[in-house]
Amino acid sequence: MKVLGCTIEARMNSSRLPGKVMMEINGRSMLDLMISRVRMAPEIGVIVVATTIHENDDEIVEEAKKLGVGFFRGSEHDVLSRVLGAANENKFEEFVALTGDCPLIDPVVISKVIAEFKKGKIDYISNALIRSYPDGMDTQVLTRKALKKSSELTNDIIEREHVTLHICRNPQIFQIQNFSAPDELLWPELGLTLDQIEDFNLIRNIYEFFWPRLDFSCLEIIAYLKQNPDLLSINGLVNRKGDK
Repeated sequence: MKVLGCTIEARMNSSRLPGKVMMEINGRSMLDLMISRVRMAPEIGVIVVATTIHENDDEIVEEAKKLGVGFFRGSEHDVLSRVLGAANENKFEEFVALTGDCPLIDPVVISKVIAEFKKGKIDYISNALIRSYPDGMDTQVLTRKALKKSSELTNDIIEREHVTLHICRNPQIFQIQNFSAPDELLWPELGLTLDQIEDFNLIRNIYEFFWPRLDFSCLEIIAYLKQNPDLLSINGLVNRKGDK
C-alpha cells in the first residue's frame, strides 16, 4: 500500500485548555505520545505538525524538531489554509488529517480508515461524519486536490477554522464517505479527546494504567473503562464543542 503523509493540527492557544498539546504524562508531552501512536500505523510515512506563526507556538516547533517530524507554520484561525499549506509544501497527494487533541488515537483505526479510502475513488473519508467511535479516535483521509478545491470555494470563517467542514457539508461537490465503528468499538458517547482538564485526568489515568506500553488499542481502552466504570465520572460532565 502506498505510504501517506499525515498532518497534525496543534497550537498552544486553545480556548478551553491552553497549552494542552504540551501537557505531560511521565515526562512526555501529549504531542509526543500522539505522534508515537500515529507512527505505529505502517501506512503513514511523513508526519507534519501544522502549527501557527504565533510566537507561543515556537514551543511546538521545537517539540516537532525534537521528535524528528516535520512542521509547517501558518494562520492561527484559517486552519484550512494551514493544513493545505502543509500538504502543498510536503507534496501530499493523499493524506491523513488529524487534530492534536487526540492523544489516544488508535493506529489500527487509522489503518482501517486508510484501507477503506483506498478501496474506491473518493475525495474524503472520516470515521466521525456520523459519530460511532469514541470521541478521540477521529481519523480523516482526503486528497490534496479536494482540499484545494474546498479552499477555493469557501470564505466562511467557520468552514475555514474547521478544515474539512466545507467538504462534509457539500456531498454534491465531493465524494465523501463515513467509516462506522464495528460493534466492539461502538461507544460514541465516550469522550477520549483532550478538551478540558478533566479529559487530561482521564487520559493520564489510561496511559498510566498501560505504561510503559504505548501500543494499547481502542478495544483495550474500552475494556479497561468497562471494568472500571467509576472512571467515566472523571470527564463525564465535559460539554463537547461538537464535531468539526
